[in-house]
Amino acid sequence: MNKKNLELLGLKEGATPEEITEAYNTLRAKYLEDRFLEGEEGNAAARMLTKIETAYKELMTEMNESAASSDSGNSFSQVEEYLKAGDTREAQRVLDTFDERTGYWHYLQSVVFYRKNWMNESKKQLEIAIQLEPDNEKYKEAYRKLNERLAYDSRSASGGQNGDAPRSEQPYQGQTMNSNYGDGQMGGNFCSNCLECCYTYMCLSCLCDGCCR
Repeated sequence: MNKKNLELLGLKEGATPEEITEAYNTLRAKYLEDRFLEGEEGNAAARMLTKIETAYKELMTEMNESAASSDSGNSFSQVEEYLKAGDTREAQRVLDTFDERTGYWHYLQSVVFYRKNWMNESKKQLEIAIQLEPDNEKYKEAYRKLNERLAYDSRSASGGQNGDAPRSEQPYQGQTMNSNYGDGQMGGNFCSNCLECCYTYMCLSCLCDGCCR
């Protein structure tokens, strides 16, 4: 918190919202009365009243922002846990409760969409995350991996570079990891899963070590 504002109210670092409010009310009552004194003394009291009003508002804004940030962090942790458990429905439910949607929010939304096999939507969310946090290398790497997956799927759907049969005509070799989560998502073979696993494992690794924030 702003040290000068705290000192103005006669407080120290770590003061609670209740302590800030109590100190403000005490000083305000004093200077409200003193401002009616004659001469410079009254003028000084009026100036001081303005200063403590400003200090109080700024300190309370800091407290509210800190509390909101803490709540967001807890909610992000919930989303991460649901994703690691494969519960995209609950992860989406928690994401929908956010009022402020940061770069990390859009990154997590991208992961949810990816797990649902909604690749274009996942890509759009990553693009927004990168716009909001252009220096975040994890978002950029996830975006690169996703584009590789989309390019591979596009080649497979059109028969591949080597004239292979379109993906829809190839023998089914197994479910993707998405099919384990109750979303009814199927598709791909184990070859395409290589790219899928790279991207998803990278996302889950980010969720585990918290380094994407």
